[in-house]
Amino acid sequence: MTSSSPLGLLLDVDGPLSSTRTRTMRVPTLAPDLTALAQAGCPVVFNTGRSADFLAERIIPELVAQGLRANDPVWGVGEKGATWFSLEEREGEVVVGEVRTDPAVTPAPALIAAGREIADRHADVVFFDETKRSMISLEQHVDVPSEVFLARRPQIEQDAAALLRRFGAADEMSVYPTFISVDVEHVDGGKALGARRALELIAERMPVPHRWFTAGDSGQDYDMARQLHELGYDATHLDVRISGDDVAAPFRVIRERPTLEPGHAEDDITARHIRALRDELGA
Repeated sequence: MTSSSPLGLLLDVDGPLSSTRTRTMRVPTLAPDLTALAQAGCPVVFNTGRSADFLAERIIPELVAQGLRANDPVWGVGEKGATWFSLEEREGEVVVGEVRTDPAVTPAPALIAAGREIADRHADVVFFDETKRSMISLEQHVDVPSEVFLARRPQIEQDAAALLRRFGAADEMSVYPTFISVDVEHVDGGKALGARRALELIAERMPVPHRWFTAGDSGQDYDMARQLHELGYDATHLDVRISGDDVAAPFRVIRERPTLEPGHAEDDITARHIRALRDELGA
């Protein structure tokens, strides 16, 4: 590995990498290109609202199948900065190592239990994500059409907001709706916290690169590049939101909307840019 990395990648998962329809890494070039960039010395950090379990089951194995090694610079930061892990080798296999959790941004057990009750009331549309350690996520069933979930989402949001008021947690927790879920998360969490976690993980092993590429499909994902920019790094953010106004930012923004035609979505856009970065670096 080189002493200085030409590029760092800080990537949201749902949408930019993992299809929101299949919840898998659907585009076949993504795993080999990300693996090649990591093995060229570019740190790759998944900065997601997803759990470490999701990364361990759906994302990391795709890279391992392409030859990813335990000492390659790849990390996971889950639940918007609340959990994080490095890779390790165990019995000859590359696996996710110890998952560390920040108790300061973890909801009380009673609040989590009440979140399950909301999921039960809307069980025909959503399920409670049991893999989350520090967030409450009520996620759309894969076989439920988007229009059905989106029609129900306002009621689920209202139920979640009422839950926070009932527990006196409205000042420390917030309700955040996404294209496939309603999340209850700590106000101190977020993609900026995830970015800081990523920098700490990288600095433990290697010099932190000056140039960064970030990608996401929500307004919150801009916080990755914004945090990097505020810390003095050169950041370019790829925004693949389906809708929404352009965002003015003090860093470079690439704004591309997916067509959502059959066989095409947000992850196709990200894959094209990742391949261009690999070609640029000769990885």
